[in-house]
Amino acid sequence: MFRGKKYKDSAKLVERARQYEPEEALGLVIKTAKAKFDETVEIHIKLGVDSRHADQQVRGSIVLPHGTGKTQRVLVFAKGDKAKEAEAAGAEYVGAEDMVAKIQNENFFDYEVIVATPDMMGLVGRLGKILGPKGLMPNPKAGTVTADVTRAINDIKAGKVEYRLDKTNIIHCPLGKVSFGPGKLEENFSALVGAVVKARPAAAKGQFVRSCVVAATMGPGVKVSTNKFV
Repeated sequence: MFRGKKYKDSAKLVERARQYEPEEALGLVIKTAKAKFDETVEIHIKLGVDSRHADQQVRGSIVLPHGTGKTQRVLVFAKGDKAKEAEAAGAEYVGAEDMVAKIQNENFFDYEVIVATPDMMGLVGRLGKILGPKGLMPNPKAGTVTADVTRAINDIKAGKVEYRLDKTNIIHCPLGKVSFGPGKLEENFSALVGAVVKARPAAAKGQFVRSCVVAATMGPGVKVSTNKFV
């Protein structure tokens, strides 16, 4: 893979074989962020589970102490009073059958999160093949299928992130922006990793957190010591 000069210069600052303590690792990520925009800092956690088994799934959500630095646009499937409640709480889009048609016919994806009231899930289920592959399907474990739409929207706007395994048993999540500085990023890191460790399935055997890497959008990965989380 081709790497530019800025990336190569940044990579020289990182000892590839070393596992850094979280705050030091995040400080390095900030140093290696050379882009002209405020890069997102991401975390990648490899877990000692097998996502093919239902009893080894790891999924949940958490409101990060300092948010993500990005405002999420929210679509809510609701009717009547719940639709009015969603609009009052600041949802960018609210609807029912009309929104299903818009997604199906117009390829409408101008949002990052979907919330649905429980009574709407039969309707939303029609969009499973469209929303599922994009990771947009509402889910009770993520707090996006709920009657309390105000709280759900407020949490999302405050910096709620959803964590879940991909097919290679890795969780990928944003931690914030480079401009947050190491202190705030480390607090977000601790909150997220703590939530993932608490979500350990009973069926998981052996070392749970196998590896952890943090990186800015355009920067090299920095390995983080997992000794505290094993």
